[in-house]
Amino acid sequence: MSKAVGNIYIVVAPSGAGKTSLVAALLQAEPTVELSVSYTTRAARTGEEDGKHYHFIDHTAFQSMIAAGDFLEYAEVYGNFYGTSVRWLQSRLEAGRDILLEIDWQGAEQVRKVFPDAVGIFILPPSIEELERRLRGRGTDSEEVILRRLASARSEIDKVAEYDYIVVNDDFERARVDLISIFRARRLRAEVQTRRLAQALARMGVQRG
Repeated sequence: MSKAVGNIYIVVAPSGAGKTSLVAALLQAEPTVELSVSYTTRAARTGEEDGKHYHFIDHTAFQSMIAAGDFLEYAEVYGNFYGTSVRWLQSRLEAGRDILLEIDWQGAEQVRKVFPDAVGIFILPPSIEELERRLRGRGTDSEEVILRRLASARSEIDKVAEYDYIVVNDDFERARVDLISIFRARRLRAEVQTRRLAQALARMGVQRG
């Protein structure tokens, strides 16, 4: 890849922590960040559009993509498969774009093996009790599903120390600002800015090493 390579940001959270809402707020505030649209075998929910929220495909097509090596990462979650297109991701990185992957911890581990510099962000609920309250407040899941999600949440939270940043979603507005701040601070690092501002710095007589 060329030097004008974008960054990969991985956002992980247990179900009910508010990841989807926070990511939507981030993308609205930072339009230069591109969200990777995953492939999935689950059925589209009300209001979801193919190609915008997910690429909806059947199990046979998903297995064919696995066999062809089309996925950077993929995982089975609650009986459905999810995967990230490696070709799309590479093309966007080579174009210098910052890419956000909204995936689960299994996918995050796979991505970081290939891209160890990927920035890992964990969205943490303030407590398991609050997470359970949010899950029950949805009114869409059975008792069995809620208990399964809570068990998964405990396992995911055990991995929180493996991430570069932790955002606690106890207050949405504060968590939104914290998440946006991570992206803006990473963009202002000297190694990024000296490359982006190369011509301006040269006019100031700055010699790059």
